[in-house]
Amino acid sequence: MAEREKQEAFGSRMVDILNYGALNLAMAVGYRTGLFETMASFSLPRSSAAIAVRAGLNERYVREWLGVMFTGDVVELVIGEDGIERYLLPPEHAAFLVRSAGNANLAVYTQEMPLLTACAMEPVIRAFQTGEGVPYRVYPRFQSFMSELANAKHRQVLMETFLPSVADGRLLERLNRGIRVCDFGCGEGVAMLLMARAFPRSRFTGIDSDAEAIETARSGAATLGLKNADTCLKDAATLKDDIRWRETFDYVVAFDAIHDQSKPLEALQSVYHLLTDGGMFSMVDIAAHTRHNDNRSHPMGPFLYAVSLMHCLPVGLVNGGAGLGMMWGQELATDMLHRAGFAVVQVHEIPEDPFNLHFFCQKIV
Repeated sequence: MAEREKQEAFGSRMVDILNYGALNLAMAVGYRTGLFETMASFSLPRSSAAIAVRAGLNERYVREWLGVMFTGDVVELVIGEDGIERYLLPPEHAAFLVRSAGNANLAVYTQEMPLLTACAMEPVIRAFQTGEGVPYRVYPRFQSFMSELANAKHRQVLMETFLPSVADGRLLERLNRGIRVCDFGCGEGVAMLLMARAFPRSRFTGIDSDAEAIETARSGAATLGLKNADTCLKDAATLKDDIRWRETFDYVVAFDAIHDQSKPLEALQSVYHLLTDGGMFSMVDIAAHTRHNDNRSHPMGPFLYAVSLMHCLPVGLVNGGAGLGMMWGQELATDMLHRAGFAVVQVHEIPEDPFNLHFFCQKIV
């Protein structure tokens, strides 16, 4: 391709980038305000006024938003004989945009970039100069959003899909008989509490370094009256040196918790330290490769790298941390698990979860 053609092609692509960036922002607004849910409730095209009334929103703002959605090919527009413009959200589009879509709901992710821009763009730009990390306290709204996202996923797939897939069902048998389980980086404890309710003969402990999240998990256990669930406020990387934690659990699970650690190898060594002989570890983390070139065809590569750039990398660099980033990839993840002590690492796809992989390990002494 001649140089002029390349220039024109990239100029055209830049226009697409600007349009899609704007479209993502407007879709985030539509998701937050419930406009997609409202439009999905109509089987026939409706005016901006009718849509605004049902949504309980201001018509002028709704009309401008519909301009973005129509020119962005998200909604359809029909002009009636009366000359009024009416809008319809096609069912095949709604299938990816409404909350009831479950794992197919992609509109929820449109919130990530606006949230990260609002809370972290300036700190991250400064960090480009200093090389320092950006602490979690900069990200309160984003952390809250990600917790909601993770909690919703746990409620939908943990019990029915993920746990039955671990060790070809053998884990479920052991959970029913009664074992000791650690939710490593438990956050607000939703996964831990779901498991504790389902398996009363097993004992569950949630470990996290976020005091507020631990308090939420502790309160949740108390509210549900769960006697087989407790929590611990602890830096995961320090447990490997504590003899009191040696061989205390039969199963450890870490949901998207390792790549944000400032000391990820030490955290994985702590997991190995926590496990009994024959104990199992499930590390759920992003489905990607370590080298940029190997992620060239990843369908969401730019999006995931951007989230990592704005959040996962900066928090992982705090206090001179390793700064893995979300896209550390299965090759580095597997190598690090080996270095932590696990001789065999199995990498599995996860049913109903295209974003993550299941790294399954067993401690054999």
